[in-house]
Amino acid sequence: MEKLLDIKNVTKRFGGVTANKNVSFSIAPGQICGLIGPNGAGKSTLFNVISNIFPPTEGEIWFNNTRTDTLPSYKMASLGISRTFQNLQVFKNMTVLENVMVGLHTRTTTGFAAAILRLPKTRKEERFARERAMEHLAFVGLEDLHDAIAGSLPLGKLRLLELARALAVEPKLLLLDEIAAGLNHNETHEMAELIEKIRDNGITILVVEHDMDLVMNICDKVVVLDQGEKIAEGTPKEVQNNERVIEAYLGTSDEKEAAVL
Repeated sequence: MEKLLDIKNVTKRFGGVTANKNVSFSIAPGQICGLIGPNGAGKSTLFNVISNIFPPTEGEIWFNNTRTDTLPSYKMASLGISRTFQNLQVFKNMTVLENVMVGLHTRTTTGFAAAILRLPKTRKEERFARERAMEHLAFVGLEDLHDAIAGSLPLGKLRLLELARALAVEPKLLLLDEIAAGLNHNETHEMAELIEKIRDNGITILVVEHDMDLVMNICDKVVVLDQGEKIAEGTPKEVQNNERVIEAYLGTSDEKEAAVL
């Protein structure tokens, strides 16, 4: 199987605490992969290691045949990796359009002096950035709000704005961190359709998510963590029927009996 993302024996420790232990899995081009697990399973830590927020203690991360865990984090966007954040990272005092234009910085080459002098190249790149940003806003359904101040948007629209900005990087791999958190049923359904549309446009996706309906409906494969270790990997149906996964989420019969007592 061709691998776009390859996680090799990743362990992450914080002092004496092991958040991830010897985790390995890969994602093929064009897949939607879900990363799930009970609270405290190590999902967020692994997600941050993959996106190079911090390096693994042991193991390697490979993307498109390039080892990424040894690179500075600012290199990730230029490699073709972008992400959203569970805690929204939008610029609330900027307009919706300006927020997405920020995501286009890897697609422009204008230096500081050229920007100050407003050289023709600068104006051309600014027009390009505005046009591309509007295309990404149209894709997520926010084009009519392009002039709105981001801080005035409700949560559902902010999730879409952050998604549009992540897409502005024009990634090969999109990392979605709890993209449906706080959304209502209709918004979650629309988000699921949008994620599938992104995949259909040739972008590979890794999603960390608590909404099991979303994960099981859109993912080609699912990786399950518990207490920092991978306990299952497979199709949604395979994972749903896996005894270790059922125990991790629901507890063993002994644990349930003890809880009742």
